[in-house]
Amino acid sequence: MGPLDYEDAFIRNILRRTKVIAMVGASTNRQRPSFFAMKYLQAKGYRVIPVNPAAAGQDLLGEMVRASLKEIEVSVDMVDVFRASEHVGPIADEAIAIGAKTLWMQLGVRNDEAAAKASAAGLDVVMDRCPKIEFGRLNGELSWGGINSGIISAKRPKIVRTI
Repeated sequence: MGPLDYEDAFIRNILRRTKVIAMVGASTNRQRPSFFAMKYLQAKGYRVIPVNPAAAGQDLLGEMVRASLKEIEVSVDMVDVFRASEHVGPIADEAIAIGAKTLWMQLGVRNDEAAAKASAAGLDVVMDRCPKIEFGRLNGELSWGGINSGIISAKRPKIVRTI
């Protein structure tokens, strides 16, 4: 498996054309990364439809949780995968079947076989990235949270004593 390098223009194009995201592995637990990512992406204007068989039928941030991608009744632009790499294969098959345009695997998620299958079916594929982070990075928002801005640091401040 080689390195995953994506041109900013490629990521930017996906994020600009995407309107509806199906988030597979969305959690109802407010402290899970998928919950925070879903809330952020909704705030940026995306419709995010949560997919999680364990929470199917529940309300999550104003959207009904679906058990599978096949249950979504609207056109899906991006399938965002918050599942372990070994579970991506069947998700890629469903993404192809519903006509999604992008298969996006979250940080730490990489499945080259599923990526090749999705790509051969005409989907754009992104692995080991987070659309929330990429959106913020490409729109100059990371410094708002103090990331790489010098505002927030784990280092102890130097105390200068004058007498």
